[in-house]
Amino acid sequence: MNFIDPDYADLLQTARCQPGRRVPIPDLAWPEGVRCAVNFTLDFDAMLLRRLLNEPWGQRAKGEFGGRVGIWRILDMFDGQDVKVTVFTPGRICELYPKALHRAVAAGHELADHMWEHDVATDPVIEEAHLSRTLAALSGISGQPVIGTRSSHTQALLRNKGVLYNSFTSASRMPLYEYDEEGANPILQLPFHYALDDAMFFSFGWLATPNQAQRIMDVDEVFDIWWQTFEQEYRRGGYVNFLLHPFVSGHALRVDMLERLIQRMKTLPGVWFPTCAEVAHHILTHYPLHKIEG
Repeated sequence: MNFIDPDYADLLQTARCQPGRRVPIPDLAWPEGVRCAVNFTLDFDAMLLRRLLNEPWGQRAKGEFGGRVGIWRILDMFDGQDVKVTVFTPGRICELYPKALHRAVAAGHELADHMWEHDVATDPVIEEAHLSRTLAALSGISGQPVIGTRSSHTQALLRNKGVLYNSFTSASRMPLYEYDEEGANPILQLPFHYALDDAMFFSFGWLATPNQAQRIMDVDEVFDIWWQTFEQEYRRGGYVNFLLHPFVSGHALRVDMLERLIQRMKTLPGVWFPTCAEVAHHILTHYPLHKIEG
């Protein structure tokens, strides 16, 4: 058989194995009185990804805005709404913007791993060193063990370091357990979707970049998309995970849109705004994997 894609056989085998790696949580229910859980998460990587991609100075400055201005605006808004968030941040940010992270911790927000400099080393020795350094830096600021990540770190390494959950998949609308490629080292996944990622709508590309990189939508259009997404999950008693970047959503008109969105969510009964750690603790306590698998 002549396949257009020479790697088709490998892809087919991967597709057949993937469902077995992921274990849904049957009849997942939230705490008493809660109909829908809403995680607001911040990927606070400032200019690190921009630098990693070797983007021009203007793009790096855009990332720097997130550390100088955006993170403060967003935290002020969430604090005003009494909503706790999870800040996924590279370890290097602890050196670049420590005051912002101390500010987040003082307000009761969670700090979680987002790699050392927004990438995972292929050398396992370096990977372990980077993760250890990041966890130490974050816990040094928060005073608490770091139990979450948003990364492609090896799951065996994550479990060895005490990490309980990851938020690095779009494979489901609800939290689930995921085994690694060897069928071992399961970890709880709190999925996000790119339709709830601010960068998909507002991260304007640099001059001369491809047209698909030029994304800048009206905030009211995005408000409608995000509200309708939330409303559907609310009706189903579901879960929503918003992925925000301070350098993207930290601009004034977008912060205002987020505030309006939260205020509208609060008009409905049974909306829970936990940190990712709170969601993880609820699931791991009431729906541990060993009970699901019997």
